[in-house]
Amino acid sequence: MSYLPCGTYFESYADDHKWWRTSFIQGKMIFMLVVLAILPYVVDSQWLSVAYTINYYILAGLGVQLLIGYCGQITLGHAAFVAVGGYTCAMMLLLVPWPQFMVDGGLAYPVTIVCAGLLAGAWSVLFGLPSARVKGFYLIMTTMAAQWITVPLVITQYVAQIGGRGQAFAIPPDMIKIGPWVIDTDTKIYYFSVVLVGICLLAMGNMVRSKLGRAWIAIRDNDIAAETMGVNIVVYKLIAFWVAGFFAGVAGAFYLSALFFVSPEHYEWFFSLLWVGIILIGGVGSIQGLVFGAAFVVIVFKLLEIAVMSASSALMAINPELGWMTTKFIFFKEASFGLAIILFLIYEPNGLSYRYWQLKNYFNLWPFSYTGK
Repeated sequence: MSYLPCGTYFESYADDHKWWRTSFIQGKMIFMLVVLAILPYVVDSQWLSVAYTINYYILAGLGVQLLIGYCGQITLGHAAFVAVGGYTCAMMLLLVPWPQFMVDGGLAYPVTIVCAGLLAGAWSVLFGLPSARVKGFYLIMTTMAAQWITVPLVITQYVAQIGGRGQAFAIPPDMIKIGPWVIDTDTKIYYFSVVLVGICLLAMGNMVRSKLGRAWIAIRDNDIAAETMGVNIVVYKLIAFWVAGFFAGVAGAFYLSALFFVSPEHYEWFFSLLWVGIILIGGVGSIQGLVFGAAFVVIVFKLLEIAVMSASSALMAINPELGWMTTKFIFFKEASFGLAIILFLIYEPNGLSYRYWQLKNYFNLWPFSYTGK
């Protein structure tokens, strides 16, 4: 019997912890993969760019979700580690004398992605070291220091000046390729982002279900109790910072394929706050919540952009002298993001993932319920 009044029963621990535990869930995942595969053929390039921007936010937000949601380490400077990944990838592509066989074989860019993750992870550990001594507000200040030291100082004043390039590093499109596959169109960028997100989500999901993840959750819930039970909280915190930095570095390296250049303006402090807001909206401590939050924020921003542009055009058509008012509309997106966070904290503090969980349980248990009503 597939469905019982109190849900689905499993006869072994392995069955209970499978990724896709029932045939219905397997069917949903197959359907999702089909949708992801055909998406470039049913939407225009405008919405395709929205899709891979969502994937970029998922990659960048994975580290934030790991630190805040699973390990209880507050971070407000995660854009710094994404910046390290982006600049590492760009500088390696431009300055390293790659052997010709690696250039022709499309191996240079994949190698730089791994190196970007490794260096960003090491940089993250450097600023994670104070977590051995401080927590809460003091750790927040430490991660904010990572933002201000990395982007305005190290990258803008020193790294971005290498080679006399000013601040931006432009990448020739033919260098962004994997094997013979040159990533030079929105469709290719989208498929590349889907593969990267899939790999990183699987890695994250397996880590949080392992001994490593259980240690992180124990530290989040009560670090004193975790240490009493034998968890080396310093080591596990630093591992969390390294893994979070690695994901951030991969995100920075990926976004290079969408822009073909890198500049400090892409890593302002707003993005660190944005990724924290995404996990608050989607659900803290939930991988699904990260996906829901990223999709919600990017799509709402896009719809607001379309609405603002339409309002601006309408005002200009009515009276060109009202053009000054259109400049005031550009701040609506940021204001709406702040308003969304406030509303979610008040009315849906557990995020979209909790609402999805309730909806899923309703259909799985219908017409029965735990309350008997």
